[in-house]
Amino acid sequence: MFGLGRPRGTFRHGVHPPENKRATDSKPIERMPFVAEYVLPLSQHIGAPARPVVSVGQRVGRGQPIAAPAGFVSTALHAPVTGTVAAIELRTVASGKEAPAIVIKTDPFSSQVVEVDAPARPEPSLSASEVIRAIQHAGIVGMGGAAFPSHVKLQVPAGKKARFAMLNGCECEPYLTCDHRVMVERPDAIVAGLRILLRRTGAERGYIGIERNKPDAIAVLQRACAGEPDLEVVPLAVKYPQGAEKMLIDAVLQIEVPSGKLPIDVEVATLNVGTAAAIADLFSTGQPLIERVVTVTGDAIGRPANVLVPIGTPLRDLLAFCGGVQPHARQVVLGGPMMGTACKSLDISVTKGTSGILALSRAVEPVAEEPCIKCGRCLDACPYFLNPSLLGLLSRNDLVDDLAQAHVLDCCECASCSFVCPSHIPLVQLIRIGKATVRQHQAALAAKALAAKAAT
Repeated sequence: MFGLGRPRGTFRHGVHPPENKRATDSKPIERMPFVAEYVLPLSQHIGAPARPVVSVGQRVGRGQPIAAPAGFVSTALHAPVTGTVAAIELRTVASGKEAPAIVIKTDPFSSQVVEVDAPARPEPSLSASEVIRAIQHAGIVGMGGAAFPSHVKLQVPAGKKARFAMLNGCECEPYLTCDHRVMVERPDAIVAGLRILLRRTGAERGYIGIERNKPDAIAVLQRACAGEPDLEVVPLAVKYPQGAEKMLIDAVLQIEVPSGKLPIDVEVATLNVGTAAAIADLFSTGQPLIERVVTVTGDAIGRPANVLVPIGTPLRDLLAFCGGVQPHARQVVLGGPMMGTACKSLDISVTKGTSGILALSRAVEPVAEEPCIKCGRCLDACPYFLNPSLLGLLSRNDLVDDLAQAHVLDCCECASCSFVCPSHIPLVQLIRIGKATVRQHQAALAAKALAAKAAT
């Protein structure tokens, strides 16, 4: 249709790590029982942290707002249970640091019915601003891991347009199957969410990209889209990082998103399949984002499962529900093995961006680094056609301008380069440091320019 001289359904470069999905890919979603305490960090998304609107000692109902957006690129936060606000204090988060959080003690005698009203008017009858506000105040963010506020994606910037709407059902990260199960079990909600994305962006055609290792999800969504000529389910090659949105667009439409640009710059709007289902739920029942599906798996967990978990559930309680971490466990990883982070402590909670928890008997430990042998494997692996070896070297030497000129900010930190490096160079970690350095430098220059302007 668009044509770049290669088959549709794949992208150039990438890697093939072991999938390790069989333990949970056929496990139906089960609901996590309510526990005694929930900890909800105020920053669960890209952008400004939410602002508390409750006080200590206040009783809250399940689904009630407890924090409001602090700006446009910010979202609300809601009580996952009926209970009492026990504290608003610093708590440990996934990074190992402490951050402000709201702590709720569960009412053990509550029925835990979601205390929200269904929308008075159906979504098609709402104005664009009403839809954007509803999604923002429902706290809906990207559930594929990035946690980018979803209402921002549905508001097409002035001067731009969206021709294509696309849902990401790739789930290319090893071990994780939460999106897979949502697609199999909730196809109608996903299609309803895609319809909302089409209407609200003005896109003329919708796609759902799914890797071919999920034939049941492909089949059920093809049935759900039957008779819809403007919707298409696109089977994709099994390759990592197929789920990166720029790779997805390349594979489905054969359109390349230029360096420094976003999908909307090539007239594409994207959402994760789980996010689409959450948006559909909001406009059908009024339920905000207070729970999500999490894959709990690994060779050191008692009972691998896909679990519908209230946001704020402590990791300890979720792991215990899944049979507990076994004595031979060496590491617990939040997310997948490629882009996830090792947990310093289990005293953290499930957030909106938590897609998986892995309990592993073999820790992903640093291996003795050796000199670069100039093999070029990192170049062949990088889906963005960057030079990871060069970026790592520039980062070590703090060469900020050179890093920017080498397009370090284009890196999505997929870790394909680290995965293939025979010298065990921590390329993705070095690149993360380089990206942070460049951003700090750019922020300092912007602040300096602003101060100079104010002085004149």
